[in-house]
Amino acid sequence: MPWLDHARTTGTALKDWFVAQCLDAAAVALLWLVGLLIIGIPWAPLWALLAGALQFVPNFGGAIAVVIPAILGALSANHMRFFYVLILFAVIMVLDGFLLQPYFMKRSAKVPFWVALLTPIAVALLIPFWWAILLVPPVLAVVYAFRHKRAANRGSAISS
Repeated sequence: MPWLDHARTTGTALKDWFVAQCLDAAAVALLWLVGLLIIGIPWAPLWALLAGALQFVPNFGGAIAVVIPAILGALSANHMRFFYVLILFAVIMVLDGFLLQPYFMKRSAKVPFWVALLTPIAVALLIPFWWAILLVPPVLAVVYAFRHKRAANRGSAISS
């Protein structure tokens, strides 16, 4: 049954995308942990774990994750910690958006680095930004799963 084969390919692609998202969340949590420990924010492991979990919330997750550590930094004896937390947030978001997410999409879901980097931006120009950011990564994983499957089928047909 061809629909069952398509469903299996789609399910595998979505699983690969989820694995990439989990790896990205773990990497972001580790970056937050190291940064918050260096800055000296109390309960750094908890805030890092929360930041990693919030990676699953597109666009808002990172902003929500920075709120409590920034407040703790502002209320500390050294008020510069507030600015250090904001700088850490900016560095992590840039690293995540331009390096980590495209890398993990390439590694787990077999989506080319440049496609994972540029497609969400291009699609956001065509449809509302939130839908583009929410839909593009899993759709890319499915599209590239079918492309790889078609290439593999074409290669096996040629070798037969």
